[in-house]
Parts: sequence; C-alpha cells; structure tokens
Amino acid sequence: MSPSATSSGGVRDDAAADRLAAAPLPETEVSAVVSGIGPRLRSLRTRHGLSLQQLSDRSDVSPAAIHKVEQGTMVPTITTLLKLAATFQVPVAHFIGEVEAPDSPVVYTPAKQRRTRTEGDGDVVVGSISAESGPFDLAASVTEIGAGARSAEDNRHPAGESLVHVQSGTLELTVGRQVFRLTAGDSLHFRSEESHSWRNPSGRTAKVVWVSLPERRA
Repeated sequence: MSPSATSSGGVRDDAAADRLAAAPLPETEVSAVVSGIGPRLRSLRTRHGLSLQQLSDRSDVSPAAIHKVEQGTMVPTITTLLKLAATFQVPVAHFIGEVEAPDSPVVYTPAKQRRTRTEGDGDVVVGSISAESGPFDLAASVTEIGAGARSAEDNRHPAGESLVHVQSGTLELTVGRQVFRLTAGDSLHFRSEESHSWRNPSGRTAKVVWVSLPERRA
C-alpha cells in the first residue's frame, strides 16, 4: 500500500499504524526487525544512486541520521521512516521486513504500475523501470527532462557505474572537465563517483534512459 497524505500535510501508512497498535512483539523479534532496517535503507539509497546528502535533501532527514540508521547505531522514529518511505515511494513495511524478495529472480512490472516522481521545479519526471524489490542492484529509469532544466553543479553518487542513453531531444552532460552533448541515439557510460552534472540546452523535452549500478561491498 502506498503512503497517503494526512490532513496536516504529512505521510501516513495505515498498515504501519495498525501494527503499532497491535500487541508488542517479543524482544528477539524486535531486534530482528530493527537490525534489518539499516541494510534495507542502504540498499534502496544505492540502487537509486543517491548520496547521503542527496537523500537528506529529498527526505528532510539529516545525513548523519541516515548514516546512523544504515550502520545500525540509531533506531529511526516512525516519523523518520515515514519520510524515507515517502521519498522512495514504498510502504513503511518495506523497512521492517514485511516485503520479501521474490522467490524467482524475475520481476514483471506492467506500464500502468510503474512508479514516477517529479524533481526540481517539476520539470523533471523520473519513471522507474527497474524492480522496487528483489535480489537486484541495478536501478534504471526513463526520465523526461524539460527544456532548460539542469542538475546541481557537482553530483557525486556512491561508487559504481552510470549509463545514460538519449531517446529523444538533447542532453548536455559534464563529467569531470569533459562536456558531452548527446542527441537521440547517443549514450555515455561513466563512473558514478566522478563529479558530474547535466542540463537540457534545447527548447524541447529530452527523454533519457538512465541506468545506475552501485559497486557491491565485499
């Protein structure tokens, strides 16, 4: 179930609220649930190619708090979990172990079920085309970038790879000190941790496939 807005402008997850009102779990089960939150959060963040600061900017949760939750040194409040769930467009249950990886390493997502989100001033629409859960590391999206839209000047993501393929329109990508002007059919493959930025210099929307693959930790 997707989070829904409350009258105060926050985000509410009815299933999570019901669980909070239920009988308390045994201490061993509580420990198991809490210990699983950090790895699930880090997996979501890296699959979306976000740094701690970028996730903080989107969720209004401090980078230090996100880091502590991922490392298991801080138990997040329900408010923090709701903010993070809303940012990734997943139910709070995703963090507490009630969303299991599918038995089969195959996830089919019909077009009408694809999750989308807007960024910037609403001139960037990101539509996820990769699975939201399962035994996967790769994250991919079809992104529509409005005329004149641009990213921050210095984007840095966790170590890994990024692949950008322009389906239509024009996208200018700067990686390090190199500037690349991509048009329909062009692609660019680069290390995600390299400083990079992008902008749409044209007067029409650019449609781009963006793929991110974080490095696995040993």
